[in-house]
Amino acid sequence: MHYKDYIADPARDCAIVAHRGAWHGAPENSLLAIERAIALGVNIVELDVRKSADGELFLMHDDTLLRMAGIDRDAETFTMAELQSIALREDDGGEDRNATDQRIPTLKQALEIIRGRVFADLDLKDRGLFPEVAACAREMNAAAYVDLKTRVMTREELDWVRAQEIEGVPFMAMAHFSKEGIRETMTLLSEIKPFMSEMRFDRIETIAGNRQLFSDAGMALWMNTLNMAASGEWRDETALVDPDRIWGSLLDAGISVFQTDEPEALKAYIEARRT
Repeated sequence: MHYKDYIADPARDCAIVAHRGAWHGAPENSLLAIERAIALGVNIVELDVRKSADGELFLMHDDTLLRMAGIDRDAETFTMAELQSIALREDDGGEDRNATDQRIPTLKQALEIIRGRVFADLDLKDRGLFPEVAACAREMNAAAYVDLKTRVMTREELDWVRAQEIEGVPFMAMAHFSKEGIRETMTLLSEIKPFMSEMRFDRIETIAGNRQLFSDAGMALWMNTLNMAASGEWRDETALVDPDRIWGSLLDAGISVFQTDEPEALKAYIEARRT
């Protein structure tokens, strides 16, 4: 199934996005973390993309390799061969984590795994890589399984997206919805019709009260519940204690895609709500 068709399916359950793969038990952004996400039944994996010194696209979140490999040097100053000789640390890294047998993967290696098995949200650390990443996805016959995303809140940002050569690759807009500005933001987004929005909001009522507006636009809503400042009160750590307050409230407001560091717990919660 095409990514867009899956997201647009009114009969689907809430989609679970494994942040940097299912990294509890595998290094984040590793091939093993992707395989673990697939085994868990996750719908989407979020992967961070960078470019090596010799022009290869690879997976790594941080600017440096300090957290994930104990090397305090910019990841993009290494060649791909050098990167693939470096052992990744367990889980989300840090000096207390042991080294594993996992190596830093290329984007092509990741696309080979996800194609036909799971969808992937590609978070580009340099949005200038849009055309190159799109071309890679097309070359790997994986364009129907991935998305590219960037912020679209101004005319300039919208025009930038339009100028990119990403034909065939689904685009997700990153946007903020406020009570005062939601109509203006939706009017802007209507010009490029993103299939989904990774969004933030001022109040949950802004989202719940405009469900029809989002439905009419054919745009699904993606919410991050990561333990980060940008998530505000909507965090995994709270959801593990009181899932109804976090995941339940967001589901009730019409949000149908959650990015989480706790995919197993979210999956269990969704299944429990269904029964």
